[in-house]
Amino acid sequence: MKIYAILLLSLMSLMSVQAQEQPSNRKKANEYFDSYQYGKAILLYQKLTDVEKPKLIDMERLAYCYSQVNDYELSSNWYARIVDYPKSNPENLLLYATTLKQTARYAEAKKVLEKYIQTEGSNQDVAIQMAGCDAAIKWMANPLDYKIKNEKEVNTPLSEFAAYPLNNEVYYTGEEPKSGKLEHLSWTGASFLKIFKADVDSTSLELSNTRFENVVFNKGNHKFHVGPVASNKSGNVFYVTRTYSGKDGQKTKKGKVKYKTNKLELYIYTKENEGWVARPFAYNNVKKYSIGHATLSTDEQILYYVSDMEGSIGGSDIWYSEKQADGSWGEPINAGKTINGYKNEMFPSIAPDGTLYFSSNSLVGLGGLDIFKAKGSKDRWSNPENLKYPVNSGGDDFAYVINKEKEKKLSGFFSSNRSGGIGKDDIYSFKYEEPKLVIVLQGITYEGETTDKELSDVKVSLFSKDRELIAQKSSGYEGDFIFELTPGTEFKLLSQKQEFYSDSLTISTKNNIKNDTIKVALHLKPLLEVGKKFVIEGIFYDFDKYNIRTDAQIVLNELIRIMRDNPTLKIELSSHTDSRGDDDYNIKLSQNRAQSAVDYLVSRGIARDRMIAKGYGETRLVNKCKNGVPCSKELHQENRRTEIEVLSY
Repeated sequence: MKIYAILLLSLMSLMSVQAQEQPSNRKKANEYFDSYQYGKAILLYQKLTDVEKPKLIDMERLAYCYSQVNDYELSSNWYARIVDYPKSNPENLLLYATTLKQTARYAEAKKVLEKYIQTEGSNQDVAIQMAGCDAAIKWMANPLDYKIKNEKEVNTPLSEFAAYPLNNEVYYTGEEPKSGKLEHLSWTGASFLKIFKADVDSTSLELSNTRFENVVFNKGNHKFHVGPVASNKSGNVFYVTRTYSGKDGQKTKKGKVKYKTNKLELYIYTKENEGWVARPFAYNNVKKYSIGHATLSTDEQILYYVSDMEGSIGGSDIWYSEKQADGSWGEPINAGKTINGYKNEMFPSIAPDGTLYFSSNSLVGLGGLDIFKAKGSKDRWSNPENLKYPVNSGGDDFAYVINKEKEKKLSGFFSSNRSGGIGKDDIYSFKYEEPKLVIVLQGITYEGETTDKELSDVKVSLFSKDRELIAQKSSGYEGDFIFELTPGTEFKLLSQKQEFYSDSLTISTKNNIKNDTIKVALHLKPLLEVGKKFVIEGIFYDFDKYNIRTDAQIVLNELIRIMRDNPTLKIELSSHTDSRGDDDYNIKLSQNRAQSAVDYLVSRGIARDRMIAKGYGETRLVNKCKNGVPCSKELHQENRRTEIEVLSY
């Protein structure tokens, strides 16, 4: 979910879609695209682009659709092809750079931005993106010691975000389960946002027992979005962002689809006589601007919020009002140029020590929205400080709120649509404290099978066992690299370099009970040699089947990255069986398996003319296990393999 559109700028509700005849794939795909039904559009654009010479517009829309459903890896694959088209708009370079940043490929993103500058020149936004790439490379090589956890008990394939802790509960914003009725659907085709509650474990921060039916803020405003929320310390006054549900919204038309644009407004809920009374914030103006994302100062005398009202420095700014003697709120005042930039600032939060946390895409950062902090109050602030990696990522990171703060120990929640999440926006919990035990991982990257030739400038990525990126850096002149690991867990190390086949290994620190050093070696085989063959480990098929299993997809995704990063590489992808079964049948089965693997790569953005699918059946055995020769299961398994042969480079 793109929070710029949903939570800040406007709401567009689908009014009508009409078609008079059975549409073609392209017409139907474009209708889905224009009505923001990106998941449905993807299925049709995939068919339209699986041709010898796909149309540029179809590829552009497919890449954009993938970015809108947060599949940045696939979006990047397609933009890699798009920017090589002679008639590709230079703006595609910026979109490509964005997806590269969202997948933590900052060095590549910088090269793409430099290419854009060569043809179009630089501007403020491009300069900030360039600086962000440099900063990201530095920050990811030395990540801060935050322990981050995806709150899987509450996150769904939809959107959950903006967790607000109060006592032993957390309020958060999420998409209501679909009722199937049009009035409950937003312009994205998803359900409208509502306020949910969950229980929170005071020690682990784990969220559980999610619910929304009886939350008072959802009542009486079911038509559009509700959320996020904040409250005073006592919990008897809540500040709730809602979408205006009246008739004053503007109506627009795009093709045959009509939309109504509504603004956001702020409502103040006060508990009175065992019930709740909702009053509109005095400065709502649904005909001119939006107001939302409120938070209180520690003394509860200043109300900060976000608005795009007249006087804003960028698209949306942080504003504030001061409490008056009669308990009302004073007129809005802009919080100043120190924290408000030329683009968007949103999701302010005041920590127990008075620090302001907020999200911005106006400043140097890792991706879209980054989380920053500043000291001060009203319109006087220190220069914003980026929270760096791993709190910030290549995606949108926002709604940072501290649950507890003691000396150098912090805990709380934030939200993100970063790669590797469960849904479109996810809630993450975090803990920060000085590490008590450090395990050092020392490694060297080598060229080829032997260990006598170091390979420099290799991108080495450290992942958690759940495939979440922890840190990333490039190996040095002598192929050396160092990471600091935490004990009691597992990690995966992945090494990548253009013109080389990647290498990876799994590392466990579960048995390390004291400070220690782990030494590893990674070997990257050159891809340059025509005729060179590689066996791809880990591609298995169900018995007598040729569909690509989920575990095989993970392996093939690495091949996709190699093909994407080496655009002149052409391969033969071959499948081989053991000698058991009919010879002719084995040929057909292996051909189908090879073809299904190629089809999978094509669906992920690799041009079909760069690959040949070939099934050899049992004609290329690697051992003695031919027909009539008794062999063990292990020996037969050696023959059941998928191979890659380099045809040209």
